[in-house]
Amino acid sequence: MPHGFFLELLILLASSLAVLALCYPLRIPPILGYILVGVLIGPGGLGWISRPESVVQIAEFGVVFLLFSLGLEFALPKMMAMRRLVLGIGAGQVVITLLALWGVAWAMGVPLATGWILASALALSSTAVVSRELTQSHQLHLRFGQIAVAVLLFQDMASVFFLAILPSLGGQPEQLLPSLLWTLGKATVLLAGLLILGPRLLPRLFTLVARTRTEELFVLAVLVVILAAAALTQLMGLSMALGAFIAGMLLGESHFRHQIEAEIRPFRDVLLGIFFVAVGMLIHLGPLAAQLHWIILLTASFMVLKWIVVVVLARLLGETPENALGAGFALAQGGEFGFALLTLGGAYALVSPAQQSLVFSSIMLSMMLTPLLLRQNPRWTRRFARPPPELDINAWLPASSEPHVILCGFGRVGQAIARFLQSEQIPYVAIDGDTLRVREALLAGEPVLYGDSRQRALLRKAGLERARLLVVAFDNFPHARRILEEVREVRADLPVLVRTADDRHWEALQAAGATEIIPETLESSLMLVSHVLELLGVPPERIQERIQDARRERYKLLHGYLHGERSRLTDAKGKPLEVVHPVALSETAYAVDKQLGDLQLDQIGVRVQALRRGSLTGQDPSAEVRLKTNDTLVLLGTASQIERAEQRLLGGEHHG
Repeated sequence: MPHGFFLELLILLASSLAVLALCYPLRIPPILGYILVGVLIGPGGLGWISRPESVVQIAEFGVVFLLFSLGLEFALPKMMAMRRLVLGIGAGQVVITLLALWGVAWAMGVPLATGWILASALALSSTAVVSRELTQSHQLHLRFGQIAVAVLLFQDMASVFFLAILPSLGGQPEQLLPSLLWTLGKATVLLAGLLILGPRLLPRLFTLVARTRTEELFVLAVLVVILAAAALTQLMGLSMALGAFIAGMLLGESHFRHQIEAEIRPFRDVLLGIFFVAVGMLIHLGPLAAQLHWIILLTASFMVLKWIVVVVLARLLGETPENALGAGFALAQGGEFGFALLTLGGAYALVSPAQQSLVFSSIMLSMMLTPLLLRQNPRWTRRFARPPPELDINAWLPASSEPHVILCGFGRVGQAIARFLQSEQIPYVAIDGDTLRVREALLAGEPVLYGDSRQRALLRKAGLERARLLVVAFDNFPHARRILEEVREVRADLPVLVRTADDRHWEALQAAGATEIIPETLESSLMLVSHVLELLGVPPERIQERIQDARRERYKLLHGYLHGERSRLTDAKGKPLEVVHPVALSETAYAVDKQLGDLQLDQIGVRVQALRRGSLTGQDPSAEVRLKTNDTLVLLGTASQIERAEQRLLGGEHHG
């Protein structure tokens, strides 16, 4: 069939598009989506592509572009700043895991070269999955996230080494050590030559290209550099990925780095996706059903081994139990470089298809478990780690003649309040449930108790009977309501200020006993408004009056918005949002010549924000105003309420 390859490529891309469209809303890592595509359309699945080798050559360029991107991100100053974690935990994890798994493979009769590849593949973790999950769960900046990043940095460097020596592993066992030494020698010479010539040639090349201001020429230059570096290392008997990594590392220090990264990202993502599809094609579902117990056993074994190694090394370097446990959960899986090693090992006839399929499946299963491990990580680390030391609250509480403030929550907002209280020399005690934050706060000398601020006993320990004010400094309506209930059982007179995202739960919080409710988004809008009016020359007393009026009227001036094509009409929980919608009255409208109050729009739940008549606009028109032709009413309400109000204004439906 003359167009067989192009038809198969179309099937591959279309299938990837369909599966990835489902992966993103389900929060499934794209890598697993690509592998699933390969399993489905490959010879072990539906058989739509019967010759996986037809896409393998294209797929190999995905690894080349991935290593080039990795080189752009690699920076010696960054590694030196994290050298304790990189060389301590990172190197130790790779070496110990590699030797342990290699020893098990040798004991089971696996050839040395094959055992090395299998152990190397399982020793590496997934940079793509871990970094994505840590970023989405806002855990990347935490200490265990920093440990994970440092270990992944060393693993990325180790993967370059593993890929570089792969071609030399195909010889006889007695020739393995000389072959490795010869490969390392060639790699050293190549690296030295490129480090000498690269900084002199590459920046000049891209400077000349940039002066042309031609986007196509710049992209072409990037592609030529990547492929030329890959071809050079291949000619020397080394991995193409090694040359791409070195080229990326040389360009990573130039001011063209970000532009280059932006230009190659589409090529990298598509080619890397094709690579993972090719990986999936090597997995055959039939034989896997018979090997399912071996897949589960292998996955559990290497994940537990990596978890133990990371936790022990982190503890030996003085990390806290919760940070060591968190890093272990983050790094227990296999990774995308394992797929690359196994695929190239199969191309060199060093790994059999059965071995590939078994280890592929185990790595894929471990990557699927990683999001679950990271999302449950805070709960597990709190369960296994020691709680923060108890705070001698009596040492912090002021004398009875000087009441204090209780802060429920010591996050960003709670700490900001605490700084201002300190500047005014007003004593306070905070309660927080984050073990790491409490430990850090205690070391910094902050009066913070560890625990759940919904517990009355803990509130009493914080001095509830003697408190001057209590502030709920986090946005969680159920927790805030429970705190209010506990506080009101003990102190009906205590002022309680509650922070919320908006005013959706205003009535419920007031009913529970909140003295003041601060809707954060609306207050930030008022702050911005005050700055706008100040810059426009409005007198300060006038600004203060308008802001206070808005607060007294429960921010009704800020409610609703004019929606567009992309506007959401419901919140994240599906509750309808208020919107602003103008309705123009034609001469045939029912509301013409009627008083506004007679229309009873308030019974529908709609408020008239403004009345526009000609070039004049009046805010909050009175109920006695008589409507005229061509008047425009600006309505506030949910979409369904406004629809009913519009029907009443124009046609008189459901009225009278």
